[in-house]
Amino acid sequence: MLRALIFDVDGTLADTEELHRQAFNAAFAEVGRDWHWDSASYTQLLNISGGKERILHYWRQRQPDLVALDGSALQDSVERMHALKLAAYERMVQDGAVQLRPGVLSLIEAASAAGLRLAIATTTSPANIGVLLRSAIGPDWRHHFQLVEDASTAARKKPHPQVYRQTLERLQLPASACLAFEDSANGLQAALGAGLATIVTPTGYTAAHDFSRALRCLPSLAGIGLAHLREWHRQAQACAPAAAG
Repeated sequence: MLRALIFDVDGTLADTEELHRQAFNAAFAEVGRDWHWDSASYTQLLNISGGKERILHYWRQRQPDLVALDGSALQDSVERMHALKLAAYERMVQDGAVQLRPGVLSLIEAASAAGLRLAIATTTSPANIGVLLRSAIGPDWRHHFQLVEDASTAARKKPHPQVYRQTLERLQLPASACLAFEDSANGLQAALGAGLATIVTPTGYTAAHDFSRALRCLPSLAGIGLAHLREWHRQAQACAPAAAG
């Protein structure tokens, strides 16, 4: 029986990546760096999970001999840029620059009303989650979700399955009782690594990723109801013994 839905945030609940890209560029300008991430380069950088990790990866690409700064100074610089990026992103979200993706809120509300347990499993920061969902759902957004696992509780970024494994452990449910929702190859790999059948709704930034192992790959959740999810979940569980054999 399907008992829980587990959602990624960025790209899945809301198509936020373009705002994140703009926020990174605003932060770089604020600290006086001539860095600029266009859409094509940001698409590649999304293969690196985590904002701080993305900044450091890019810096090392531009400056392979990045040894002039000591370890703490380098980390401080990355932390500073990331903090400015978060502030820029928060301003844009509060200005109404992003909404939930089609079908997301109605599915969340239907699942809550039906008694399914809802969780978030992301490796983005708690601040990102809070500002987005307060704006998109309202101040009581936490009432929809029984638990939230994020970068503060799962140190290993996707595609590592840590965040999903911890979510299942805290839900006290087997993976076979749940469905995961993702938008990227890293997210899909993380969910599959925890044994979760996964529905993927790609964005423009992830459309070219390999989603051949997803339970379903859909343009959005518009028109998707609990009857669809239960049937797809049933099919996934029926196929599981054969796949295991």
